[in-house]
Amino acid sequence: MPKQQIPDREPVGDGFSGIISKFGNHLLLSITPITSADPIAEGDFVIRYGITYLGKPHYSIVPDLVVVDYGDMLVGEAAWEFLTKQSNLYPRADVLGYRNDGRDEMLVVKQLDLVVPFDVLAYTSESDHTPIAKLNAFIAPASDTYPEKLQQYLPRFDTITDWQASYE
Repeated sequence: MPKQQIPDREPVGDGFSGIISKFGNHLLLSITPITSADPIAEGDFVIRYGITYLGKPHYSIVPDLVVVDYGDMLVGEAAWEFLTKQSNLYPRADVLGYRNDGRDEMLVVKQLDLVVPFDVLAYTSESDHTPIAKLNAFIAPASDTYPEKLQQYLPRFDTITDWQASYE
């Protein structure tokens, strides 16, 4: 039986041009400057999504290769779809990727907490393994032009005032 070729690792990510600003202890992504926040980075970013560890909420993994029990190897969108929609059927499937601290990691699906919100992480380039920010909110008017996963996993507010009001 021929050996299956291991595919190149490919994390799911979205390109995004904007500004990352610090407001208190929060990091906000926006498309225009936020006058009441301190900008920390501006330009083109790669936004990736991390799945939190079960029992270790300070860690998350950005999956880039999944090896299912029956030998299939999934990368990119196929891996993400498997993890978010079918992984409960294969708790021993291996997940490879980079943690939110940049460390290369491999663990099994049952060590992930797929119920808590995913981390939304910003990177400066496709080749980076360590994010520059774990984003807390997206400040921008509603639009269907933003990446789908960004809108799904990062809370969006029209203005900084709307975001602040959500914490009161």
